[in-house]
Amino acid sequence: MKNPSELAAFRMRHRLRVRWAEIDAQQIVFNGHYLTYFDIGITEYWRTIGLPYPEGIAGTGGDLFAVRSVINYHASAHYDEFLDVCVRAEKLGNSSMTFEMGIFRDGERLVSGEVVYVNADPESRTSRRLPDKLRQAIENYEAGG
Repeated sequence: MKNPSELAAFRMRHRLRVRWAEIDAQQIVFNGHYLTYFDIGITEYWRTIGLPYPEGIAGTGGDLFAVRSVINYHASAHYDEFLDVCVRAEKLGNSSMTFEMGIFRDGERLVSGEVVYVNADPESRTSRRLPDKLRQAIENYEAGG
């Protein structure tokens, strides 16, 4: 079912084409590949806000660690289809950020989910406040800047 307002909720969209290696014996995208698509989307999000990872947070004393990924499957993607991987920052906490994810085919939502990252000291793995430049870039972008 198509719902244009779902797709419109995302400013950041990255188009990709399903490759042969990503389909399974059922001739649909193997479920684990959607996490890879989420990762591609978040990588493109960093580029879009002007802070490509990892250079964008270099020198902040922290690094970003994925701590939660949730995927809800609504419909299947197939070989050679174009998909729009969509990302928006849903919530910024003190040290964490939650991204809402959507994967669409021709406006139809195939997959929805979320990914939570925590900014932490790379050695001790203890959480640290989100860097101001990261917070400001996300807030500016999500506000339409």
